[in-house]
Amino acid sequence: LMVVQDGKVLLGYKKRGFGEGMWNGFGGKVEPGETPTEGALRELREEACIDATDATERGVVTFVYDDRPRPMQVHIFHASQFTGVPTETDEMRPAWFDLEAVPFDKMWPDDELWYPMFLAGKKFSGTFWFTNTTTIVRHELREVELLE
Repeated sequence: LMVVQDGKVLLGYKKRGFGEGMWNGFGGKVEPGETPTEGALRELREEACIDATDATERGVVTFVYDDRPRPMQVHIFHASQFTGVPTETDEMRPAWFDLEAVPFDKMWPDDELWYPMFLAGKKFSGTFWFTNTTTIVRHELREVELLE
């Protein structure tokens, strides 16, 4: 989940675990019994200490890694309103970035490809194939009417 407000986006610096050392949106695994929306809202609360009040799903992407046992499906959410104050946690350090200064060089390489659709308010779906965890070898990305 990414909060976009007043020409800025709130990202989190991943302090541990998968993606450590990268800037990213907030999120993680969906717990048993949760919907992807409920999971995204919970993860935002756990990782940045804020509650999005207008989250909407913008994208669904699948990541296929040659060095991981199975593909990972990720639901991408947008919010512009929240309650609370973004606060550092043991997992993430939140920071605001101007939309013209998003640190793509310190993010997953796929972000730069779908981000324009996300910011334009479009819904999208895609698959990214990686080698060695961080190198894209192929991708498919398209705008969609409905997310599946």
